[in-house]
Amino acid sequence: MLTIRKAKRDDASDAWDIRKASVHVACAGHYPEAALSAWVDGAPSDNWATIVERGFYLALDNDRPVGTGMLTVESGQVDAIFVRPSSMGRGIGRKMLEYLEALARDSGLVELRLDATLNAAPFYREHGWVGDSISTYRSPRGLELACIPMTKRLSNAA
Repeated sequence: MLTIRKAKRDDASDAWDIRKASVHVACAGHYPEAALSAWVDGAPSDNWATIVERGFYLALDNDRPVGTGMLTVESGQVDAIFVRPSSMGRGIGRKMLEYLEALARDSGLVELRLDATLNAAPFYREHGWVGDSISTYRSPRGLELACIPMTKRLSNAA
């Protein structure tokens, strides 16, 4: 049974592992392997744990962490939708996206934005997101990756 809950600081390691595995599998072929490694390899920091605690949500399949997502209400930004490779293709990313969009609506937001990886843009388009132009995402670690900025107007906003 899939559930989604607010992440806690103790979830930082699971969130890191899901992100790392997801990026290496889902983004392969869309970015050079060296860029993917520079983006997600290494160990989680205290700052990562703070970010997870502040804005992450965790998808659990029978209490096993299988996906992540992040919503920053102040900026209307969606980030970090990652699914453990062994759980990909089961609708977990869709459920997380729907969950984050519902939270945004409940917070009174009327529009969301995100920077999609090249491989993820079709997924977001299937769920009503708009954006085609390629831009550059600059990670906190200083890495630059091609991305597609996307937006979505929320219906029934509070």
